[in-house]
Amino acid sequence: MGTDSRMQILRRGDRGPAVADVHAALRSLGLLPPAASDGVEAPLEAAEYDAPTELAVRHFQQVRGLSVDGRVGEETYRALSEARWSLGDRLLRFDPERPMRGDDVTNLQERLLELGYDAGRADGILGPETETGLRAFQRDYGLTSDGTCGPATLRALRQLGRKVTGGRPQLLRQSAIFVESGPHLIGRRIVVDPGHGGPESGFAAGETTEADLVFDLASRIEGRLAAAGATVYLTRGRSQNPDHAERTRFANDARADLFISLHMDAHDSEHARGVAGYYYGTGSGASSTVGEEFADLVRREVVARTGLLDLGSHPKTWDLLRMTRMPAVRLDCGYLSHPVDRLLLLDARVRSAIAHAVLAAVQRLYLPAEADPPTGTFQLPTGV
Repeated sequence: MGTDSRMQILRRGDRGPAVADVHAALRSLGLLPPAASDGVEAPLEAAEYDAPTELAVRHFQQVRGLSVDGRVGEETYRALSEARWSLGDRLLRFDPERPMRGDDVTNLQERLLELGYDAGRADGILGPETETGLRAFQRDYGLTSDGTCGPATLRALRQLGRKVTGGRPQLLRQSAIFVESGPHLIGRRIVVDPGHGGPESGFAAGETTEADLVFDLASRIEGRLAAAGATVYLTRGRSQNPDHAERTRFANDARADLFISLHMDAHDSEHARGVAGYYYGTGSGASSTVGEEFADLVRREVVARTGLLDLGSHPKTWDLLRMTRMPAVRLDCGYLSHPVDRLLLLDARVRSAIAHAVLAAVQRLYLPAEADPPTGTFQLPTGV
C-alpha cells in the first residue's frame, strides 16, 4: 500500500528534525529507550534513522496493521501521532472540518459499542456516528447531551460495566442490516477501485502493466454487477491516478454500499504468489465486521475459480480501508512477479473468472445463511 507522495518518506540513513520527531513518538510508546539524561540535548539535525529506529518502526507497523516496511510515510507518521493520545488526555468533540483522530477516540468508540450504543466503526476517527452514540449515552445517563467527552462523561463510562455480551455488537448490527435489506442487487451502489493508474503503472509484465490489468478486471466486474442490477462506479479512468483520499472521498460521496479495491502484487521473493484479502481492522478487536466477511467470501471465491494460492484475509488500518464509510475490501489477485500467477493473470479467461468470483461474493453477502450456496458453486443468472 503506497503512501502519499507529498510527504518525504523517512528511511534508514536519514537525519534531521523529522527523524527526531519519530524518535520522540517511539520513546513515548516505549519502543525506543529514553534519551540520554546527561543534561545535553543533541541537536535535532543530528537525529539519525538507524537500525534500532527501523526495528521499532517495523514493530509499530506490525501491531497497528500497517504495511511493514520499516519506513515512515504519511500513514505511519499519522499513526504514531494518534498513538500518543489516551482517553482523558483531551476533550473529545465532533469537528466536521477537522475530525479528531487518535487512540483515545478508538477507546471511546469501543466503550460505547460495549455499552450497546451505535457509535459507528471503532476506527479512531470522531465522526457524526460517534457523536450520535455519545449523545445517546449522555442522554440515557442523565448527563448534558452535548456530544463532548469531558470529565463527567469519562467518569460515567468508567463506572459502568459491559452491557452487551455474547459477541461483538457491531457484528450483529451490521450483519442484520445487510441480510434484512434483501438478497437482490438492484439499486446497490458498489464502488470498484482499480489500483494505480496514469503515470503510476505498477509492476510491468512485458508491455502489460498492473494498472492496465486491474482496470480491465474492474471493467469486467462492473459489467457483471451492472447486469445483476447494481449501480457500479469506478474510481478512475484508464489514464487517471487519484490518491487514496480522493478514492475514499469518491466512495463516500457516492454513498456506496460496498467498496472493492483491486491490486496485483509483486515481490522480490521468487516464492511470493497467491490471493489475499484485506479489510479494516486493528488486529485487537476493532474491525469492519462486514468487511471481514466480504474479504473472506471474495478471496475464497477467487481461489475456487482460478486455482491461485490462498493467502488468507488480514486486518489492516490502511487509509483506503479506514476512511471509507462502508464495508471496504482490498483484493490482491496474485503476484505478477511470479511466473505461474503472471501466466494466469495475463489470461483474459482467468480475469473473467475473477470477475465472476467477485459477483458471487457480493451476491452471497446479501443472502441469508440458509440460502447461501457453497463456495465456487454460484452461477450467473441467465443472460448475465
